Amino acid sequence: METDITKKLGAFIINTRMKSLFIAQDEKPSTLKEINFARLTPFQRGLIVTDGTVTRFIEAYIFAPVEVVLLQQKKQTLFTENKWLQLSAGEEVISRQITLQTHQETESPPIIHTYADSLIALKRLPKSILEGLESNKYGLGKLLQRSGLETRRELLWCGIETLKNLPLAITHLENQTFISRAYLILANQEPLMLINEKFPL
Repeated sequence: METDITKKLGAFIINTRMKSLFIAQDEKPSTLKEINFARLTPFQRGLIVTDGTVTRFIEAYIFAPVEVVLLQQKKQTLFTENKWLQLSAGEEVISRQITLQTHQETESPPIIHTYADSLIALKRLPKSILEGLESNKYGLGKLLQRSGLETRRELLWCGIETLKNLPLAITHLENQTFISRAYLILANQEPLMLINEKFPL
């Protein structure tokens, strides 16, 4: 029979292995608390470490279509260097906030599965992706897929946080606890997008 010590050792090993997937865990924002992966559900653990499109992952799990809702998108100039995107101060980026949500049959508010905040390196965007962003019809994952651009993801960090200063449409989520992760999407060996995804805990 498995002892408590064996269980704790197994949980410690899994926690360590999962955290090692994040290449900048030691540089996570100070607002993030450490995650104990053993206390998450299998679905939540999958969300944290998946390197595919989150929308598709959620749809497969809940077996229902997920809507990408654009909250805000604008071009802006960096005031300081962005280490992760390898962009200097003065470079242009696209700031984009979305939710992934599903609707209930009643008149209740939609269920928010994910809130994502992204910074996109404008000068590295293929024309097809830029046009897709301007049309606001698709999420980033689908736009990348449709473009045919070869990309890879690098997981940066993860943690637990309480959300503040949210867009007006989702201010009701402020002060709630979320699982958070950040990752880069790279193309042609250059960072294309820095994405922060937050999942309700």
